[in-house]
Amino acid sequence: MATIENGSRELAGKRALVTGGSRGIGAAIVRQLLDEGAKVLTTARSGTSTVPEGASFVPADVRTRAGARALAEAAREALGGVDVLVHNAGGARPYEGSSAIPDEAWQDALDLNFLASVRLDSLLAAGMRERRSGAIVHVSSAAVPAPVAPFLHYTAAKAALENYSRGLALELAPFGIRVNTVTPGRTATPGGQETRQRWASLAGASEQSTATTPLGRDGRPDDIAHAVLFLVSEKASWLTGSNLVVDGGEFPRG
Repeated sequence: MATIENGSRELAGKRALVTGGSRGIGAAIVRQLLDEGAKVLTTARSGTSTVPEGASFVPADVRTRAGARALAEAAREALGGVDVLVHNAGGARPYEGSSAIPDEAWQDALDLNFLASVRLDSLLAAGMRERRSGAIVHVSSAAVPAPVAPFLHYTAAKAALENYSRGLALELAPFGIRVNTVTPGRTATPGGQETRQRWASLAGASEQSTATTPLGRDGRPDDIAHAVLFLVSEKASWLTGSNLVVDGGEFPRG
């Protein structure tokens, strides 16, 4: 029996848009979608040197309404429509505490980690409604259930994303569109490492090099990409409104 791991190419003919796909988790998602036969367009604010071979690239700033509209138009032009939409773009810098987070940082966190998804979903779900099929995945963070002051702007935005994702799933289910969330834990990526070092510097401590998860290691980008691939595949055809936590057992939920 064919499986995702042995190259079933079960996404052949599917058209996918992945935001933040130039490195780390996003690049791993792009590679796995390509390996499964999808035609993939990805985006980042700048740079194409690390975009996986075989993917199309368009620079875009999804934090703005204009950027979201331009990206949606570029996706329709390049792909002819979008069957799979993966919102991976996200992040924020830490501050010394919640009172040190300026208004513009709160707004930027909301725009990048929450409103970018809202805007792109609104622009691209119309075509999915017409075709009565589609898969949308929002990438959240395992830090949501354990918020800390330096990242409250980030975790608050991701919490809003999780709530929105569940509500959108219920709205779009009658049209055959599935909406799910993937929640990564600590993952070994350049962006994650940089953020952890900044946080450790604010706390006057050294960044931990040993994973504290029950499974004894940091996540790898492919660990997260496998979860995304599962959720957009037909193997998850009866899954919508779900949140698949991929964190090595680090953060308890429920």
